[in-house]
Amino acid sequence: MNQVKSKIEQAKETIIRKAEVKKRKQMGPEYSKLLFLQLKPGEHPNYPEGKEDNTHFSELGARLIAQQIFREILVQFPELATRVVRPAKKS
Repeated sequence: MNQVKSKIEQAKETIIRKAEVKKRKQMGPEYSKLLFLQLKPGEHPNYPEGKEDNTHFSELGARLIAQQIFREILVQFPELATRVVRPAKKS
């Protein structure tokens, strides 16, 4: 059982890393900074002096990476596509 768990964890890490790298390449070096927590002084009350953190995603970055992870999962496990529930379009 531990071996299976280990392989699942490896797959998760691989998919997440692959998604991040792909999104960064798509956006380019300048725009990919938007994926991470880059705050100017006074921009956020939790970081009055600002924050330049290239290890934690911004809200935008988290959303974009989650979308990319979703696409990667569907590529690697196409059988899961039948289980995806898409929201109804509003008219």
